[in-house]
Amino acid sequence: MSLIKSISGIRGTIGGLAGDGLSGIDIVKFTAAYASFIGESSDTKKRRIVVGRDARLSGEMVDKLVCGTLMSMGFDVVNIGLASTPTTEIAVVSEEAAGGIIITASHNPLQWNALKLLNSSGEFLNDAEGKEVLRRAEEQDFRFAEVTDLGKEYVNGTLTQRHIDMVKALPLVDCDAIAKADFTVAVDAVNSVGGIVIPELLRSLGVKNIIELNCEANGKFAHTPEPIPENLGQISDLMRNGKADVGFVVDPDVDRLAIVMENGEMFVEEYTLVAVADYVLSNTPGSTVSNLSSSRALKDVTESHGCNYSAAAVGEVNVVTEMKRTGAVIGGEGNGGVIYPELHYGRDALVGVALFLTLLAKSGKTVSELKAGYPQYCIAKNKMQLTPEINVDALLDALKEKYSSEKVTDIDGVKIDFADSWVHLRKSNTEPIIRIYSEASTAEKAEGLAEDVKAVIRECLA
Repeated sequence: MSLIKSISGIRGTIGGLAGDGLSGIDIVKFTAAYASFIGESSDTKKRRIVVGRDARLSGEMVDKLVCGTLMSMGFDVVNIGLASTPTTEIAVVSEEAAGGIIITASHNPLQWNALKLLNSSGEFLNDAEGKEVLRRAEEQDFRFAEVTDLGKEYVNGTLTQRHIDMVKALPLVDCDAIAKADFTVAVDAVNSVGGIVIPELLRSLGVKNIIELNCEANGKFAHTPEPIPENLGQISDLMRNGKADVGFVVDPDVDRLAIVMENGEMFVEEYTLVAVADYVLSNTPGSTVSNLSSSRALKDVTESHGCNYSAAAVGEVNVVTEMKRTGAVIGGEGNGGVIYPELHYGRDALVGVALFLTLLAKSGKTVSELKAGYPQYCIAKNKMQLTPEINVDALLDALKEKYSSEKVTDIDGVKIDFADSWVHLRKSNTEPIIRIYSEASTAEKAEGLAEDVKAVIRECLA
């Protein structure tokens, strides 16, 4: 069994001993710690917290524990039920709540669940805030409300439709163009909340021909839920047989969007953001942001529009912080996470679908033709096992010195930019390994770059 505590929340496998898996005791303790923190730090006087969840099997049980605990801490709960992560983020603002809890383990398998924590802006807690919640949970530094001060639960099932309406209303979403293109769209929602929201979004955008795969929101994941190529054989086979113009795949909480081309090949998650950014920049020039481990293709496309690109440390909260600093018009992460500030500061597959379909309709191209027009890169993801006694920080410092003649960025591990490629090294916080992400013009070159760096690491250790 596993239990992982981090600044972004608590995540674990259901069952087992308290403090081992994600038990009821851990859920209550962590929720109470969060409520205590929000009650003291929120800039709204309304003691109201939004709760939404994905469709995984343990969701209803965790939902009852979370809502009951929040009420016991004196908070009213706006329970929006089965809802995507971006819907819950938007709901915090629209309901003028002090914060929000998303019950989802994202792309983890069905035995996992988690609590993701939001502030009153519907954004994830930052590093200092997350650490304070962890401290309160560890020390049980919270106080439950007296009986006359207990909160109440309100059920609101309108937020998903409100989210869809907000996406439709965006100036760069052209429903007429999408309807006129008469696309056939395939959707794989891994039997979670995407099965509710993505087909409804498509119908609202004017798509009449929808092929639904795994769109029953019963939490019985039809395949490993992370939307990466090795898990997407079913929709890939369908597309390869000429059944649809484009395929969309979302993870269980619908903040990541993967696209499948009409020939059954992957558009590649990294290029979801690249394509959407290309469309946004062609209409509203401005800066862009992604994290250090995302494809250089976004930088290339941004600069082709005469705009500025900047990189942030890995993690959505870091990307959002940099986007606000630079006033970015579009940003996100290379895992298919599109952040469009015109709507809200959170990864959102719904806005990704709407903007991509508008781009596709206006371009008059196939998805594969669109992809061919972008800079072509391949990313390799490796890791290197180390012994526990190795000082990883000192090793990274040695690598910075070794590659000092290249462009080196050290805001999150060490990233080395070469003329036509890059490698990013980050230490794990939970095990003695270094993660090595590399990108080059071909998969072979990217893997070769990773092997070269591994050799340098071994040299440094020797």
